[in-house]
Amino acid sequence: MDKLLLHICCAPDATVALERLAGKYETTGFFYNPNVEPLPEYTLREAEARLLASLCGVEYIEGEPARKAWLAETAPLHAEPERGQRCGVCISHRLDITARRAAELGFQTFTTTLTTSPHKDVYFIHEAGRRIGEKHGVLYLPETFRAKDGFRRSVELARQYNLYRQDYCGCRWSYENSHGKPLANVEPAVA
Repeated sequence: MDKLLLHICCAPDATVALERLAGKYETTGFFYNPNVEPLPEYTLREAEARLLASLCGVEYIEGEPARKAWLAETAPLHAEPERGQRCGVCISHRLDITARRAAELGFQTFTTTLTTSPHKDVYFIHEAGRRIGEKHGVLYLPETFRAKDGFRRSVELARQYNLYRQDYCGCRWSYENSHGKPLANVEPAVA
């Protein structure tokens, strides 16, 4: 069975991915999200992802969130609208780190739970994943987890597991977009 590194953006989106990948791959969850702030939000999301991996019986890795590198790439695009160029850069950054880690650890395949969300451009994600996978010598699995009622199923499973469901993607700009106000006194979530 091929080893697959699953980029986990959040526990609720990972539920359906882990369910669908079970028995097909030797899956390891990989939480890498330097975009998530403030620190209490990051800590909560990481703990929920770790809990879900444990409940599903899969290995789990928390990637060191390289916040400075992520900010260097995304901050110049802070004025971009949600789902714009900034989000593409953010997604590509997280896929690149996932593919690099997959290659370092000997995984044949990687994919992401980002395709569970109805708010993400799966065509962009799949194209970026393929390109980044080729760069690092690992295969990208173009699985659209929201397909076949996957998003609805993820909501059901998140309720069943009593998982925290966030109301913004993760970065300060997505928070502002979702809440109509900036995060107050935001300290960087991670260095």
